[in-house]
Amino acid sequence: MIDYDPYSEAVRRDPHSMYRQLRAEDPVHFIEKYQVWVLARFQDIWDVSNDTQHLTNTRGTAPAQLMTKDQPVGPVINTVDPPEHTAVRSAIRRNFLPRNVRALEVHARELCETMTHEAIQRGELDAVREFGSMLSVTIVCHAVGLPLEDGPYLSSLVQGFFSHDPDTGGMTAEGMAHLGELNDYCVDRIRERRRNLRGIDDPLERLATFEHAGESYADEVAGSHVGMLVIGGSETFPKLLASALVRLAEYPHFRKELRGNPSLIPDAFDEVLRFDMPTQFLGRTVVEPFELHGRQLEPGHGLMYLYASGNRDEREFDQPDLFDIHRRPPRILSFGSGPHQCLGRHIARMEGRVALETLLPALGDYEIDEDRAVRLQTEFVQGYGSLPLRFSAA
Repeated sequence: MIDYDPYSEAVRRDPHSMYRQLRAEDPVHFIEKYQVWVLARFQDIWDVSNDTQHLTNTRGTAPAQLMTKDQPVGPVINTVDPPEHTAVRSAIRRNFLPRNVRALEVHARELCETMTHEAIQRGELDAVREFGSMLSVTIVCHAVGLPLEDGPYLSSLVQGFFSHDPDTGGMTAEGMAHLGELNDYCVDRIRERRRNLRGIDDPLERLATFEHAGESYADEVAGSHVGMLVIGGSETFPKLLASALVRLAEYPHFRKELRGNPSLIPDAFDEVLRFDMPTQFLGRTVVEPFELHGRQLEPGHGLMYLYASGNRDEREFDQPDLFDIHRRPPRILSFGSGPHQCLGRHIARMEGRVALETLLPALGDYEIDEDRAVRLQTEFVQGYGSLPLRFSAA
C-alpha cells in the first residue's frame, strides 16, 4: 500500500521515487488525510486538464488551498472558470503572444548582457538572485505595465511568499503576509491606472477597464489578477535557469555542444523544463462524479495533477530519467494543458534562450559553489533558491 504525503520529509527530499511508484502501482491515488486524488501519469493529466464539466478551479489550485486550506482562494485568473476565465484571458493574452514577446526580447537581451558583463568583472555570479530573478521580474514589469524600478521589491515579495516552513514544507504566516503586501501593491497600481488611463494596450490597463457580465472588476479583484501575473512571471524562471546551469555543469559535453551550436539552446531549455520542472503539481475540485482507472471521484474531493511525475512517465518518454538535450518531445506538461495552460510560456522560453545564449559563451567552464548553493525542497516547489557560480574573471 502506497503512503504518499507530499508534505513528508522523504517525499520532499526525493519526490521522483514516489512518483515512479505511483505511476506503476496506483496512478489515481487517494490521500485520505487531505481528501484529494492525485494523478501520476502523463496522459491522464493531459486529458483531465481539459475537463471543465466535472472539475472547477474556483476552490483553488495550490496545495495550500486544496490540501491544508492554509491559503484563502482569491479571484485570480487561475481560480475562475469559463466563461469568465475565457473572457479575462482573452483580454490580456495578446500581450503574451510570440509577436509581442519579440519586443520583450530586446529588453531581455540588453539586461542579460549588462548583468553578465558585471559578473565577469567579479568572477562570480548567483544565477538565481543576481541574474534569473532580476531578468524575470524586469520582463514581467515590461509585459504587465508596472514600473521597472519596482522590480526588486516585487521579487522580494514573491520569494518571501514561496519561503515555506523548512520543517513541514508548508505555508507560513510570513509567506501569507508577503502575498498580502503584493496584492496591496497591485491594487494600488490598478487604482492609479484607473485615475489616469493611458490608452496603452498592456494587461494593467486591460484589467483596469475589464468588464464581465456588464460589471467592472473591483479594485481588489483586478489587483489580484495582476498579482498572479507577477507571481507566475517571476517565481519559476530563476529556478529553471539554475537547473539548466546545474545540468550543463553535470553534463559538460552538452555545455560544450551548446556553446558551439547555440541553435540547440531552445531544445536544451525544453529538456530542463521537462526534467526539472519546479512546480510539482496544481489541482482542481471535483464538482460532478466521474470514473478514472476504476476509481470513482466524488464531488468535493480535490484532484492534483502531478506534473513533475507526468514529465517522467515511461509511457510518454523513452528513458525519462535521462537528461538529453536532443530529446525534442512533441509535448510536455511544464506549462500545463487545456484552457488554463500557462499564459507566460512564450516569455519563459524566450528568457531561457536569451539567458543561455548570453551566459554560456561568457562564463566558459563555470563551476558551481555547492557549499553555498541553497536548494528548496517544499511540497509545492523544488529547485534552487541560490546558485553561486565561479568562473574566470575578465
